[in-house]
Amino acid sequence: MALASVRLATAADADAVAHVQRTVWTSAYADLLPPGAVEGFDAAAVAAGWAAPIAAGAVWVATEGDALVGFCAAGPASRDDLADAAGAVPDDAASVATVAALLVEPRWGRRGHGGRLLVEAAASLRSAGAVRAIAWVPERDTASRRFYERAGWDPDGTVRTLDAGGRPLREIRVAGDLDLEFRPEPSLDDLDLPLLS
Repeated sequence: MALASVRLATAADADAVAHVQRTVWTSAYADLLPPGAVEGFDAAAVAAGWAAPIAAGAVWVATEGDALVGFCAAGPASRDDLADAAGAVPDDAASVATVAALLVEPRWGRRGHGGRLLVEAAASLRSAGAVRAIAWVPERDTASRRFYERAGWDPDGTVRTLDAGGRPLREIRVAGDLDLEFRPEPSLDDLDLPLLS
């Protein structure tokens, strides 16, 4: 494996970030997104949409060798992201962050890029004063749910249903600590192997 690392995104990364987003939408999220979402994907417009978050220092990218293989966008959690079903927000709302997106191109998956991205983003969010974070995950996206579970982030009981172009998209909210460390070696649980005696 070539040298893998994570760094803050720069303006020059916007096109590659949009490419990763389109690739994940085309493959991993194809059954979750409305018909036509990928066909109507305007790469230039999506890249332009990433300009402000990148400039704000809210996007990290994972690289392997010269390839940009994934990204994470995170920052302070919004009231809408934090509200429960009754609209109440928690007392610690000012110290809660949200991981808005964490995507790795499938062909680069299972190489630790997602873990490195989450750990780096968590460290930055912690240094900015956040103590915990949330993320919204499509209920049917079992790979992402297992990823957050391995990081110690669990569903907090809040769900929402979005209108994805006429197709309901149910998401669950996961929450967890920002005190994370990257462990590159897989555990037996990661490999789905029985414990050998």
